[in-house]
Amino acid sequence: MSDKRDIVVADEWDAGHMGCGEVIILLRMRMQKLEEGEVLKLTAYDPGAPVDLPAWCRMTGRRMVRADHPFYWIEEKSK
Repeated sequence: MSDKRDIVVADEWDAGHMGCGEVIILLRMRMQKLEEGEVLKLTAYDPGAPVDLPAWCRMTGRRMVRADHPFYWIEEKSK
């Protein structure tokens, strides 16, 4: 889940202490606005995020470029 290359961030979103259920719904809409290969930097303090966000990436075909709770870099999939 770690990639040491320099990450170019196309968008950033601070979801704060929002629960993961709500984060996932809003994250999907936010990611759909990105082009293939673009990266979103997400800040999510919810204690379930370290498990829920990588699982969401696997289920949706997106790639978790890096995760260092509460920060997550997620790459948009091919359209």
